[in-house]
Amino acid sequence: MNYELPKGSRLLNKEFTYGVATSSFQIEGGIEDRLPCIWDTFCATPGKVKDGSNGDLACDHYHLWRDDIALISSLGVDAYRLSIAWARVMNKDGSLNQRGVDFYINILDELKAKNIKSFVTLYHWDLPQHIEDQGGWLNRNTAYLFQDYADKLSKAFGDRVYSYATLNEPFCSSYLGYEAGIHAPGLTKKAFGRQSAHHLLLAHGLAMQVLRKNSPNSMNGIVLNFTPAYPLTDSPADQRAAQLADDYFNQWYIKPVFDGAYPDSFALLADEDKPVIEPGDFDIIKAPLDFLGVNFYTRTVYRATEGRDFIEVDMADAPKTDIGWEIYPQAFTDLLVSLHQKYKLPPVYITENGAAAADQLHNGAVDDQLRLSYYQSHLNAVHQAVEQGVDIQGYFAWSLMDNFEWAEGYLKRFGIVYVDYNSQQRTVKNSGLAYKNLISNR
Repeated sequence: MNYELPKGSRLLNKEFTYGVATSSFQIEGGIEDRLPCIWDTFCATPGKVKDGSNGDLACDHYHLWRDDIALISSLGVDAYRLSIAWARVMNKDGSLNQRGVDFYINILDELKAKNIKSFVTLYHWDLPQHIEDQGGWLNRNTAYLFQDYADKLSKAFGDRVYSYATLNEPFCSSYLGYEAGIHAPGLTKKAFGRQSAHHLLLAHGLAMQVLRKNSPNSMNGIVLNFTPAYPLTDSPADQRAAQLADDYFNQWYIKPVFDGAYPDSFALLADEDKPVIEPGDFDIIKAPLDFLGVNFYTRTVYRATEGRDFIEVDMADAPKTDIGWEIYPQAFTDLLVSLHQKYKLPPVYITENGAAAADQLHNGAVDDQLRLSYYQSHLNAVHQAVEQGVDIQGYFAWSLMDNFEWAEGYLKRFGIVYVDYNSQQRTVKNSGLAYKNLISNR
């Protein structure tokens, strides 16, 4: 199967960037050559990861990276989005760990040799444990430690990096990690979620300062995830519920970056839940961006309920992916257009989009029809947003390969490449072959 886009679509231009994406903890392994991070601790806590697994080996990318870059190259992509493991490149005393830095320099050089643009994410959730022991993202000093890490690393990488993203999905780090307890470090307090969010955004702004100085020729920005909020009915109460949910989960992370303020519903927080914000913080947070990365998977439907601002509704009869997320591509177009209308956006890159499916390897092939259908509809949803004036310049499939899916362990497969975790054999799925065809036939 091929992915079909309308004739003349900007997504068929050679200038449109197509890529694949991964993150360090999810694929690398190589635990012996880095410091512990919060996800090592979380995985070692009984009951936190569904299958009891960890990232000690994962896809063994730490040892198989040359083969993996050859695989990426074989797909014909223009770009590869990877993340740096902070705990691999920095020692406890704040000095660079040269062995870890060299690991990534070798990858960046290999990508350059194959004419693949490197999109580097500095933070994809794997905070060094010794920093968490000092309060992690609840400690304002962590934002300055992140600036120092970004400073030293960008100097070490020189001109090898095409694009830097400061953070990947600060919503997940703050809300899932410090407020809901679903992700590392597994804390559960509303005040913690809001304070960690503020420090993450501050860290982003501080890192942008050093990236501009050290890497002025790279495209520097942030990656935010969005789960559009829809009301169950057209009733004013349900519409308000969806609006409040949208503020809390989506606008909370983008509005400070572009408008230098939290949403108006900030005022609804109890005083003890409001983050400490120091004078000048928003000036730092709203540093100009070269690009905005947008991650999208699904939508959520909300209704009003007594005693709470909103409650999530399970759309029981809707089509869903293997992780239980509703397949609703119209929400992707709606999201992109609404962000374009609400904010003065820089160029947008879709930095993650994809689907979990219950893939099986049969006779050396994986016929992942659900994922094929998902990509087909969502690529067209991006096309529709471009047609409505949104400046979208690239699209990254999540993920390059099956990997450690956080609290789900190895139970959910998002890759366009199948990984046999026993043999570490990689097999390109039909969705990956279709992606290759789309890219090579532009």
